[in-house]
Amino acid sequence: MKRMSGGDCSGGFIPVSRKSAAGTRDHCGLARRHPRNGHRSAVAGPTALSRTLDGPHGRCYTGRVRMILLNPKQHRRAYRDERSRELMLRTIDFFERKGKRRLKADDRARIWYADFLEFVKQEGIFATICTPAGYGAPGSRWDTWRICEFAEILAFYGLQYWYTWQVSVLGLGPIWMGRNEAVKRRAAQQLRDGGIFAFGLSEKEHGADVYATETTLFPTGEGTYTARGRKYYIGNANKAAMVSTFGKLAGTGEYVFFVADPTHEKYECVQNVVTSQNFVAEFALHDYPVTEADILAKGDEAWNAALNTVNIGKFNLGWASIGICSHAFYEAIDHAASRRLYGRYVTDFPHVKRMFVDAYARLVAMKLVALRAADYMRAASPDDRRFLLYNPVVKMKVTTQGEAVIDGLWDVIAAKGFEKDMYFEMATRDIRALPKLEGTVHVNIALIVKFIPSYFFNHAAYPPVARRDEAANDDFLFDQGPARGLGKIAFHDYGPVFAGYDLPNVALFVEQISAFRELMTAATPDEAQRRDLDFLMALGEIFVLVVYAQLVLENARPYAVDDGLVDQIFDCLVRDVSHFALELYGKPSTTPAQMDHCLRMIRKPVVDQARYERVWHDHVYALKGAYRMND
Repeated sequence: MKRMSGGDCSGGFIPVSRKSAAGTRDHCGLARRHPRNGHRSAVAGPTALSRTLDGPHGRCYTGRVRMILLNPKQHRRAYRDERSRELMLRTIDFFERKGKRRLKADDRARIWYADFLEFVKQEGIFATICTPAGYGAPGSRWDTWRICEFAEILAFYGLQYWYTWQVSVLGLGPIWMGRNEAVKRRAAQQLRDGGIFAFGLSEKEHGADVYATETTLFPTGEGTYTARGRKYYIGNANKAAMVSTFGKLAGTGEYVFFVADPTHEKYECVQNVVTSQNFVAEFALHDYPVTEADILAKGDEAWNAALNTVNIGKFNLGWASIGICSHAFYEAIDHAASRRLYGRYVTDFPHVKRMFVDAYARLVAMKLVALRAADYMRAASPDDRRFLLYNPVVKMKVTTQGEAVIDGLWDVIAAKGFEKDMYFEMATRDIRALPKLEGTVHVNIALIVKFIPSYFFNHAAYPPVARRDEAANDDFLFDQGPARGLGKIAFHDYGPVFAGYDLPNVALFVEQISAFRELMTAATPDEAQRRDLDFLMALGEIFVLVVYAQLVLENARPYAVDDGLVDQIFDCLVRDVSHFALELYGKPSTTPAQMDHCLRMIRKPVVDQARYERVWHDHVYALKGAYRMND
């Protein structure tokens, strides 16, 4: 079997043949996993996935499919360094050894994940992944390429494990962006000691409206202060080594970031505001003592640190959605393809096939987009800040597409999705959180629409951005500069990206783009519409799809996604544009001229039954039996 190249994301090829294996393979021909006792690893070795695919009528479909979805049992991604490979495989092994039964039992009992944090400490995982180069051991660096995969793996097994790491990323952001070297050194040591971190930004009465922050530092003389205030919905604030806390200076109203210690007597952990394994705290500072040694940033630097930390950390929301959907997809296809109703396999029903094909196409697109956006994050510089558009597209669109994927799969497996022993039961709950954290969808569309003029009409030449998988520290992410000037960011011309594909649904999508662009120029929203957030939400949804589609196409060939699957992805995107065009058409303030352009955007995808069947047999049905978590 040919080994995967660096262009593959997770698992390798699925070769399909009629040849069956005896003894060591199940009825699908999938190599049975080794019993856990007596084996060092709970994860299957590098043996290629090879099995017979018997269709519902005894048919067998042959072919070699390049996997883009994460498959922990066949994980052979190429890495630039051995330490990165080791971290990912050991993390997978931890969860496979833990097993699904215990993982689900801990979830139901809402047990604090001390075992996971002890594993992280012993293996030095957070210390390696979350410490920028120069502050940790060799191999430690802030490497967005491997951070994306780590986020995906954690969420694949449970959003709770992703969450404790994710809020640590947010808590570390202001520390690594600040000028306080002593705190940076302390944070690096705390990471080596297995510490987790927290991001004290939001408040109960104001949410993420940082303008209205009430937490205040009161000067007490000679560079000392007392902090008073409450923070709300702060993950890890019960056990964090340090809490990066946002506030204002009394008298001047100047913004400030400082670190607080949850073990201090003037720090009160009031409550856990959620019922889950996570601890999402409300905490209060009662004349908490602060010195200049605790301050990370003041004034504009503190404000920039707040927003720029979100640029880095909230990007991981998309990767959590991808991990959740991947695991749920394996469970759903296994269940449906093995179940017979009314004398037929469930996967024989046309509506079931359609829901699976849509879910798979959307999931592949999610991963292509998130990977491509990460390339732009790593390529960013003061002269190239295009990632500030692509990043919120991941936060907003990848997460909402995750909901669409789970909804489609749930419609297939129905009551099975409620069962307590299914990972899917967690997925249906957790996938909802990601688009809604701190108003992600609304906040990000409001941000995204600011880029519409530049995206369509302010083009500039940039050097090509290749796949950025190098083992390097992403220095710019902690030196992003002022969080303003979005309207001045120029973009490369999206036209050649779409012109590079001669596919019917891509061509149809381009016609929809043209109608949308003409709406923006010939029927330009007036001042009242530009202040109408309800109108802008519908407008923004269409624009987001244009950017999303561009990123899909830029990454399809680097990841060897075949043209048939690309066209199937655009079958979904054409329908999505039509949906939001109809929504925009129906808004109270939409003018007759704008309505005409909306009607031009409502199109039926080009139907190609042969393409559809290839995607079903070679990509979707081929995943039957491909992965099952250890019990």
